[in-house]
Amino acid sequence: MIKNTIHSILKFFSKKLVSMESNIEEVTSFIKNLKPIKGNFELMRIGSKFDGGYLIPNDLEGIKTCFSPGTSDNCSFELDLAKNYGIKSYMCDWSVENSPVNHKNLIFTKKYLGIINNSKYQTLETWIKNTVPNNDSILQMDIEGWEYSVILSAKEEILLNFRILIIEFHDLDMLFTRIGFNTINSTFEKLLENFRIVHIHPNNCCGVYEYKGIEIPKVMEFTFLNKNRIGPYKKTVDFPHELDSPNTKLPNIDLPKIWFK
Repeated sequence: MIKNTIHSILKFFSKKLVSMESNIEEVTSFIKNLKPIKGNFELMRIGSKFDGGYLIPNDLEGIKTCFSPGTSDNCSFELDLAKNYGIKSYMCDWSVENSPVNHKNLIFTKKYLGIINNSKYQTLETWIKNTVPNNDSILQMDIEGWEYSVILSAKEEILLNFRILIIEFHDLDMLFTRIGFNTINSTFEKLLENFRIVHIHPNNCCGVYEYKGIEIPKVMEFTFLNKNRIGPYKKTVDFPHELDSPNTKLPNIDLPKIWFK
């Protein structure tokens, strides 16, 4: 009886999931729109050789601030900016008590970045306005899936405070579901209004999901540059980049060719 009940439940959800699938052509078109470009700035690595280090355009002149939600126990990126470029990083994370490193250019707030303001959360708009509004900052964001709601709820004028965005996107395998596709696609459409992708790096923490011949690393780091900083450009096929490095000791994941060819 129990076995039959479980089978019925699984069959029900199997049918439900099929009906909730996104259109495969939509997913292919989405990926096509995300092809990285090579502009007038070479990429350089900031932070650790492993997790916590990112490739960004060598376009830091004039940047004085970085906003970095999702501090956890790793601030190698922010510390590199502080020590070698004099850039002050504003960090936040409710899950830890303080910055893992003390430095005059590292300012920590014990709050999550979210879509409301209370004792536990703050919005991107409130955070920026309560610190140092600046039209030439960096946003380095790794907030475990909350990136979609934060970006979708942010006003365009707030996102335009940033010259460079480094965002780790989670649950990308959800592109194959209708609700996942709509959320992820809407997020990237909003960002691509004012930014271009200059680098993509799969995080090898979580593997690759394959469906109908399309490979999608479940977690990937995207680097964006504000369109007003980009001159002539061309499509880049430089993957993996010579400065790329695995995040963890798990087997490495190269960016599947569908994402850049």
